[in-house]
Amino acid sequence: MSLSHTAAEYMLSDALLPDPSSSRAKGLRLELPSDRLLKFVTVGLPLFLVSLAFAREFSAGSQISCFSPTNFTGKQSAYTDTACWDSLIHHGFDAEGRAITKSLWALKVFPYSLLVVAVLMYLPYLLWRYAAAPALHCDLLFIIDELDKSYNRSVRLVQHMKKVQQASAKPEQFWEEYERARQERYFEFPLLERYLTCKQHAHALVFIYILRNLLLLLFLAATCLYLVFLHLNIFFQDEFSCSIKTGLLQAETHIPPLIPCKLVFFSVFQIISLSVGSVYVLLIPVVIYNALQLCQWDKGLLSVYEMLPAFDLLSRRMLTCPLNDLNVILLFLRANISELTSFSHLNAVSALREATANKEDIDTVIDFMTLLAGLETTKPKHQ
Repeated sequence: MSLSHTAAEYMLSDALLPDPSSSRAKGLRLELPSDRLLKFVTVGLPLFLVSLAFAREFSAGSQISCFSPTNFTGKQSAYTDTACWDSLIHHGFDAEGRAITKSLWALKVFPYSLLVVAVLMYLPYLLWRYAAAPALHCDLLFIIDELDKSYNRSVRLVQHMKKVQQASAKPEQFWEEYERARQERYFEFPLLERYLTCKQHAHALVFIYILRNLLLLLFLAATCLYLVFLHLNIFFQDEFSCSIKTGLLQAETHIPPLIPCKLVFFSVFQIISLSVGSVYVLLIPVVIYNALQLCQWDKGLLSVYEMLPAFDLLSRRMLTCPLNDLNVILLFLRANISELTSFSHLNAVSALREATANKEDIDTVIDFMTLLAGLETTKPKHQ
């Protein structure tokens, strides 16, 4: 008999979780995987393409090629290219023969506008980092510690029950006291459950998370509209007529009124704009999906923790409207599941519970531990 008692003690000792290390606080992920991917693509893609455009500009030299008259010298041709690149104004005529001008300056500032786009895409993540991440970090650290401690309390409670049952002269009286303690909820851990209940009535985190996704969605849509505007108005005109008869050259008769020019970098900017626009259009459903995650509960995580004594957020139907801070915390708990050591243990207990023949004997992890500890021979069935 002592051998079985010793084996039960070792089994219960091994079931205890080790004390959390100090590196847990540093290892918490304060961004969901989908949000991290969105940040990498929305910010990194324009920066990468702009760097390629600038690298080509520095390596290729002039971004414009004008067809100067044959009587121009080399310096005059270089001056023509520089003057037309500085002005970037197309001179033409309408259907009635009237002179019209069209500015092409958007092509010159296009690489810099993509830098502005990258900065705008980073603003929602700065909002989340400084407005919500510190509070979320504290919530996650406290809840993860409490969940692991609640599991350890359950195991220690079974260890104590085992010692009391062995020392008891009347096993039936022991189990009567155990049933009375269950009915009077002596085994519950109210701090964690009440903390989660308070988070269910808070809305700061969910407001900031929805605001971040709305801002990101707004910036994606604005960038796509900006690129559509460029394509409809400018990105189909790689040739234009330039006039250099201004200032001191206005009275020169040997200078033609209009000089045809061609934009050398035009195809590169077209490819960059199409790449950014197509990727951003594909990312819009991802942003919408991230926001819609808050419209349903992640009940799989809490249902596993209902194996803890009196942890019954689901069974008491406390999960009502999912648009609250508790749902946001559950999403990030799922993302930090590797830091939640007790989850794997309780998940295994839940799986074994489904495979156990006498399921009515198992309501909590305490019940399961009593079965493993060898107390099932005298334990009464729950009604």
